[in-house]
Amino acid sequence: MEKIKERLTALRVEADNAVARAEEAEAKNKKLEQVVLEKEQEITSLQHKLGILEADLEKTEAKLSETKASAQDAESSKSSNDALVRKVQLLEEELDAAEKNSKDVVEKLRQVDVKAEHFERHVQRLEQERDQWEKKYEEAQEKYRQSKLELDELVSTMESL
Repeated sequence: MEKIKERLTALRVEADNAVARAEEAEAKNKKLEQVVLEKEQEITSLQHKLGILEADLEKTEAKLSETKASAQDAESSKSSNDALVRKVQLLEEELDAAEKNSKDVVEKLRQVDVKAEHFERHVQRLEQERDQWEKKYEEAQEKYRQSKLELDELVSTMESL
């Protein structure tokens, strides 16, 4: 009888521990879901910035094309030509800066995608771990029920003696 009580106590402690671990896993899961949501928002923001930069790049390329065309038309005037050449250089520098910025944004976006995939895998792993703990908890509950039935049968058998 004493062993059964000890076993019941051990099962209760085990069940309580399983519940605590399950709650902890759920809390971690929620935290990771929040991180994933933040990363998704960051991705959306970076994609928007990339769109803006691409539009700026197109505008800059259009300005560069216009400036080069103007430079060809104004070759007769040296002072005009010098001013246009300088304008072309500035636009090319802006283009280079815009391309570098665009590359940086694309690289950051790629890194965010990699991190998001990593967190998604981590969330999946935690969900699997949570499912395993839930299964263990259900098994412990079933063992507890069976032990309780056996104890009840033993008690009724002892009472009938």
